[in-house]
Amino acid sequence: MNFGEAIQALKTNQMVRRVGWNGKGMHIYLEDGYSHTIKAGVFKGEKRVTEPALYLYTAQGTHQPGWTASQADMLAEDWELAQ
Repeated sequence: MNFGEAIQALKTNQMVRRVGWNGKGMHIYLEDGYSHTIKAGVFKGEKRVTEPALYLYTAQGTHQPGWTASQADMLAEDWELAQ
């Protein structure tokens, strides 16, 4: 699928990846916004509200918020659904 189709899949709560990504299990997904209370630091005790964002599930098994597509990603035709 192309990048536009991948974005549409993300908007329907599906996970996507590029065929060429060589990290085992890597994929991106759309995380809904949420709110939480800051536990430490300058803003301790304040409520933080986040907007929806794309997250990358990394080969190391972590969730990295704020994934952005490269030009190569946007022009690629090798997007697929991740299971």
